[in-house]
Amino acid sequence: MNQAGNLTYDVFVNDPPPQDGFLPNGEPKRFSPMASTLIYGNEDAVLTDPGLTEDQAHVLGDWVAGQGRNVTDIFITHGHGDHWFAAGLLAERFGAHVVASAGTITQMHGSVATRPLLWDKLYPGMIPPSAVTAVTVPGNRFRLEGHDLVIVEVGHTDSDDTSVLHVPDLELVVAGDAIYNGVHMYLGQSAVGGFGPWRDAIGRVEALEPRHIVTGHQNSQLDDDAKRTIAETRHYLDDAEELLRTENTPTGFFNAKIARYPDHLGRLILWVSARALYGVREHPGEKPAQITLSSWL
Repeated sequence: MNQAGNLTYDVFVNDPPPQDGFLPNGEPKRFSPMASTLIYGNEDAVLTDPGLTEDQAHVLGDWVAGQGRNVTDIFITHGHGDHWFAAGLLAERFGAHVVASAGTITQMHGSVATRPLLWDKLYPGMIPPSAVTAVTVPGNRFRLEGHDLVIVEVGHTDSDDTSVLHVPDLELVVAGDAIYNGVHMYLGQSAVGGFGPWRDAIGRVEALEPRHIVTGHQNSQLDDDAKRTIAETRHYLDDAEELLRTENTPTGFFNAKIARYPDHLGRLILWVSARALYGVREHPGEKPAQITLSSWL
């Protein structure tokens, strides 16, 4: 918990849902932990990135209810379904509006279209109905008990049209997947354009001069130090570029990353990333989007 005047934020990290199958090293497949941030004043609150499954919505909702605040808005950083498919349940529970940038809303519609091909296969029967109800706010800015909350569009990170939420009075950025914290980064959607756009996005986050960054996927045992998480995110991309030059197979990439990051969570995401990166490289005639999708299955 961190506080500035009457404004405070706290973070809830939800466990990943169960999943069938095993990774190349014999470990069970396991998604990344998912972090949601509650920013709150004396009476009202804003929740971010409320997760994926019905079970996650119930656990997170009970935690939010325990804070005793009126949730006015639920903010979504980007369109990947693991960050917002549970938003409808929580919006209904708390009577809140779902808000996002225009670009994120476009990506949310894309995630709904691909949901039967991906998410419902990975987690059958676990995900609630997920109509896109998000709306934009004027100037990408809204208020919480007199404090500005600013939606900052940062471009491509682990998906297109991503954004972060800047809370200047808390020196806080809720970064979604622009920054990671002790968890393997999803690199699959950078297979075509490379990591340059993501590096630009990191620079945009850094320019906000936050002291605290809450990442969309994080190890709950780690702190929210902005300088550390920014530096480690950049270093992870540096290592990925190096290994793409030196490792000839996705399995080699997977094993080398684990050797360098033995404590990072979310090894499923590492394997999916490796399959997508090498799949696009090895099959230049195929559609990258189809390769990226199939890398999950």
